[in-house]
Parts: sequence; structure tokens; C-alpha cells
Amino acid sequence: MAKLKPEQAEAFYAALAKANPNPRGELDYINPYTLLVAVVLSAQATDVSVNKATEPLFKVADTPEKMLKLGEARLKGYIKTIGLYNTKAKNVMALSRILVEQFKGEIPRDRETLQTLPGVGRKTANVVLNIAFGLPTIAVDTHIFRVGNRTGLAPGKDVLAVEQQLEKRTPDKYKRNAHHWLILHGRYVCKARKPECPRCVVSEICAYPAKTTIAGVLPGNARQ
Repeated sequence: MAKLKPEQAEAFYAALAKANPNPRGELDYINPYTLLVAVVLSAQATDVSVNKATEPLFKVADTPEKMLKLGEARLKGYIKTIGLYNTKAKNVMALSRILVEQFKGEIPRDRETLQTLPGVGRKTANVVLNIAFGLPTIAVDTHIFRVGNRTGLAPGKDVLAVEQQLEKRTPDKYKRNAHHWLILHGRYVCKARKPECPRCVVSEICAYPAKTTIAGVLPGNARQ
């Protein structure tokens, strides 16, 4: 896979920024704590399913103290429609307890500390730091991994490699919103099975050799 040149990466982000000047994540939240909980719950689940569960949950538990008061059994009642809800409930209660006992209920603002919380990996930490605190972190999920590799923007053999490439190759002025642009692009345009290249704003920059046409996929090209 060809890698985009620096000037092409600049043009890539400029096109995404022009199409969506103020991107935002699709998880609903009230404060940094509820964002953290929502992201933990979103693992292997859709944002839509998480939002349906957290809308009533966050009305009664929008701080770690309130979550502990709610209790694990009642928490499960709110999130039972989300996959792996038993494990996620245990993690939410455990991280809430740690936040109260060790951080006075506040969310840590560094990735290393966030990753010590139950259920919080590097991707979750990056999402929280970016959305809650405005830090220029780029969380790589399956959508961003696909976009990075398919387009040539940031090829890498695993999510960490893609993240490192994105941090290196994304111009500073675009880093604050890069996560949102890339995940939304992967979710709604650069789809896994059939990317919608005819309506893609970066199709002329993208290095993907098997671009789709209005009629379908160009013959002789393999999909990625």
C-alpha cells in the first residue's frame, strides 16, 4: 500500500475539515466521568445502543459517588441490553471506587493513569483525553485502523502502529479533531465491505487501488 505524501495528508485533512468543520463524537455524555463510563460500555457495542442505556442511567448516576450508591445490581438493570454487560458493570463499579478513593472523584488527565483503571485501555483513554479535555490524542478503533491503511494516510500492522503513524503524519492544526473525522469517515463513507468512493471527499487523494464506482467495484481489484 502506497503511503500518502505529507502534502497529500495535509490535503486529506483539509478536505475532511471543509466537509465537517465541527465534528463531534456520537456517544452522549454529561461530564468527563459519564464520558468515561460511556466509552467503557461501548466496547464491542454500538454508540446507539450505549446511548439508549445511558440516557436513563446518567439521570441517576452522573458521578462516581452516585454510581457506587446505585450499586452493581441496579447498574446491570440499566445496561443489560449492552453486550458483555456483566463484565462492564463490574469494571464501572471498580473504576468508580478507585476514582472516589484515589482521585477525589476526578478523572485523571494523563493516559498512563487512565489505563490503570479497570476496563480502560489505550483507545478508551485517548477518547476521554481528546473529547473531555481537548488533548490532541487519536484513538484508533477498527474504523480508523481501516481508513489509515486503506487510504495510505497511516499504514500500520496493528492499532498502535497506525496511532503512531497518525500522530507523526497529522498536521498539528488537525490533531484536535482528527479522531472524529477519521472515525466518522470510516463509519459512514469508507465502510469495510463496500466503501462509498463516489461520494468520498478524499477519493482523489486516497491511495486505495480498488475504489468503488457508482455501478460497483472496478473489475479485477480486490477489496480491503
